[in-house]
Amino acid sequence: MGFLDFIFGAKKRQVEMYLKNEAVILDVRTQREWDAGHIKNSIHIPLSELNNRVEEVKQLNKPIIACCASGVRSAKAAKFLNLNNIDAINGGGWISLQSKL
Repeated sequence: MGFLDFIFGAKKRQVEMYLKNEAVILDVRTQREWDAGHIKNSIHIPLSELNNRVEEVKQLNKPIIACCASGVRSAKAAKFLNLNNIDAINGGGWISLQSKL
């Protein structure tokens, strides 16, 4: 197993663990990006709105897997959610995440 396999395999195992714990997939891309395609049954809250809608996420009472186009915005979202006492991880880009489901 190479280094990259180790890193990406760990991410896949983490996503699998969260899904077993009934995690919700939160897509933080823009409305235009969401309309162009998204993971079925995911929730859409653009990163720019997350601060004002954090209570919505808390009310879900579930762990969160954040995703976006590449993983940059979802990393910010996961960090923000963690700082607000919400169990969240960065799922990375939505297309890559979808392949792990």
